Amino acid sequence: MPGRIDESLEFIPLNIAILTVSDTRDIETDTSGQTLVDRLLAAGHKLADRKILPDDKTQLTAQITDWLRDDSPVQVIISTGGTGLTGRDITPEVFHALYDKEIPGFGELFRQLSYDFIGTSTLQSRATGGIANGKYLFALPGSTGACKDGWDGILKTQLDSRHRPCNFVEIMDRLKEV
Repeated sequence: MPGRIDESLEFIPLNIAILTVSDTRDIETDTSGQTLVDRLLAAGHKLADRKILPDDKTQLTAQITDWLRDDSPVQVIISTGGTGLTGRDITPEVFHALYDKEIPGFGELFRQLSYDFIGTSTLQSRATGGIANGKYLFALPGSTGACKDGWDGILKTQLDSRHRPCNFVEIMDRLKEV
């Protein structure tokens, strides 16, 4: 993988919230959400909050908006689920309505990485990333494999302040510039 971790630099732990979007999962069966929790903690970040909500636009919007408040400690929101093509899959629509800016390359790179594992089925993913109120939002598919791909292939390095040549952390204090 291009890029590198510069061990001479300080690691800055981030406050990350995990949101599972599912009509059927609970804390015991939420393997995708747990995968993300395990990986962010292993990387040295902090779990700021974790929720499991149904595919409901009002509930999703309310929870994400709460995490986007200026006084919320959450710096990054990562969701799993609700990114497919069915009528109940609404996570990208909720995220897009809240973005100040989209990060188009996130979804593109996710699908490129996913292609190596699931081939053309990656077309059914609407993974997305963006910025809202100076915080990062990333929506991953609901499968545990997709969460592993998204974290291991993109988020682990981009949310590491030591990653070179650049990373999401080093520009966080400038995301709300006007």
